[in-house]
Amino acid sequence: MRHTLPIAPQFYVTAPQPCPYLEGRMERKLFTALQGEYATKLNDSLSKQGFRRSQNVLYRPSCAECSACLSARIRVADFKPTRSQRRTIRRNSHLKRESTSPWASEDQYELFRKYLDSRHADGGMADMDIFEFAAMVEETPIRSRVVEYSQPGSGRARGELAAVCLTDVLDDGLSMVYSFYDPSHHRSSLGTYVILDHVRIAQEAGLPYVYLGYWVPGSSKMNYKAQFSSVEIYSQGSWRDLGDPDSYSAWTHPLSTDPIAEQVAQINLPDSRPITGT
Repeated sequence: MRHTLPIAPQFYVTAPQPCPYLEGRMERKLFTALQGEYATKLNDSLSKQGFRRSQNVLYRPSCAECSACLSARIRVADFKPTRSQRRTIRRNSHLKRESTSPWASEDQYELFRKYLDSRHADGGMADMDIFEFAAMVEETPIRSRVVEYSQPGSGRARGELAAVCLTDVLDDGLSMVYSFYDPSHHRSSLGTYVILDHVRIAQEAGLPYVYLGYWVPGSSKMNYKAQFSSVEIYSQGSWRDLGDPDSYSAWTHPLSTDPIAEQVAQINLPDSRPITGT
């Protein structure tokens, strides 16, 4: 009898650095490489456990004295848009959506720079050049798409690019890795529209969830995620309804997170290699 056993991925922890969401706090991430033949299975499994993808890395916040960051997803079957969100859908119904393979373009980068300079000039991506942008879009070992939204053009020509979302296709939903849009059209609520349209794409594809990234109570940057119905958050090892956003607090305590070794031990890994016998 001969068996081929799974090879468990190795997990690491980043050095502490200033938190981009809550002032005066330090963030730390637990991460592992996403590569090889079983990258898709690993990404599907860990996404259900609060991890996010960045290029060929999967990460999850693992701060020493803070557990404010909560992975969020929309339960598609129960989603109902608000009156304001229905207006947003109508306001942007003229936009043309096109889904392509993960390939970066100059038009995307120009819009990306415009978005950063307007909304996140002091953020961690502020100095990203076109080569780093291309790596963010193109370096993916799993099934990813670039979803573009454009203004109407003349004839067959595409109009001006309005919004872009780098999207991963999981076995149970769509994961919105990173989105950006034209800040000069702030009245159009393009960021909200891109999320609403991804809910529609998931509905059409029969996928139950749209993963939004992290929701952080106390962070004004993340408030918009709580405005969608049927949002679930991943907390203490399971998904549950968000409920009342005001009932959460971004408190800190030295016992609010488990030690790294315990966190890793609690991660459920897929069978990365089949067990065979002769």
